[in-house]
Amino acid sequence: MDKVIVAASRNKHKIEEIEAITKKFGMSIISRDEAGVPPVEIVEDGETFEENSFKKADEIMKLCGKITLADDSGLMVDYLCGAPGVYSARFAGEDGNDEKNNDKLLKLLDGVPAKERTAKFVSVITMVYPDGTVLSARGECPGRIITVPTGDGGFGYDPLFVPEGYDKTFAQLTPEEKNAISHRAAALVELEKLLEARA
Repeated sequence: MDKVIVAASRNKHKIEEIEAITKKFGMSIISRDEAGVPPVEIVEDGETFEENSFKKADEIMKLCGKITLADDSGLMVDYLCGAPGVYSARFAGEDGNDEKNNDKLLKLLDGVPAKERTAKFVSVITMVYPDGTVLSARGECPGRIITVPTGDGGFGYDPLFVPEGYDKTFAQLTPEEKNAISHRAAALVELEKLLEARA
């Protein structure tokens, strides 16, 4: 099996997190730039993580002709009916501005009691093969949203998210601790099962 996978993402945080997990599966990931993919922008206009993940992987695979992996992930807050969801990265209107996104989330949850601040991180990883095969794996990590950003690690909503069974935020956990329980880790475990079934 071809163990070199092209990552559709340019987000170095995501690639690092995914590769930290895929290493143990003997899979190396190269970025789309390393694979020589032209700098095209892919519009993420899907209504689900599954739709966006597939679209990114499929379009990059068609450009490079290699197995391509794409991840779409985000935070779903129960009190907000699943928002920010697929809009997680651009929740405050500016793509990737973690501080503004976190501020908006805290304002929307202002005064909401702790027991109603449940949430989950969701990750969908899709692998598209040149022969048309599609593997799609979904992982979730339940938890809750606290009222003050805490911790210096991670990115995105990590300083506000305390995973179930823990008293620290994702931003306070070590990368190893986070990778063991994260939504992306759960999705990669699912993906590994799909890969084993194909082997």
